[in-house]
Amino acid sequence: MSERPDISDPVFNSDGRQSATAAAVQRGTARMLLSAGFASIAELSLANGRRADLIAINAKGEIWIVEIKSSPADYLSDHKWHDYMAYCDRFYFAIPPDMDPGLIDETAGLMIADAWGAEVIREACEAKLSGARRKAVTLLLARSASLRLQSTIDPNANGI
Repeated sequence: MSERPDISDPVFNSDGRQSATAAAVQRGTARMLLSAGFASIAELSLANGRRADLIAINAKGEIWIVEIKSSPADYLSDHKWHDYMAYCDRFYFAIPPDMDPGLIDETAGLMIADAWGAEVIREACEAKLSGARRKAVTLLLARSASLRLQSTIDPNANGI
């Protein structure tokens, strides 16, 4: 993990809503997930109306959700994170290196991340999804990723 990324870097994929710290943590976490065999997408709206910061799936169909927290205030003001657990096999928080990991609830997994990578410092407990919920989340992931890719090829297609 190292210095802040250059935001003009085309690989630095921030949607503009999060702080530079949150965007860096998101990027590094997504890179680590990819190296661990997971394909991830950011900002996915779930059936319960919550939006997962990162959701990832591996070749075995295991689904992880990672909630990005950029500061103690960001974490302490979040009372909705339990709502994500019904949509994944494992739930993690990802925080920047300068944030105290002792603040994070011990029932969740924990990653430390910067723009260049992440490290799991506490494994999340496994809570297997039911077959029906797994299918629904997998389809949501697949359709969302496909539609996002299509929008890069044809940005005006959503009006069809």
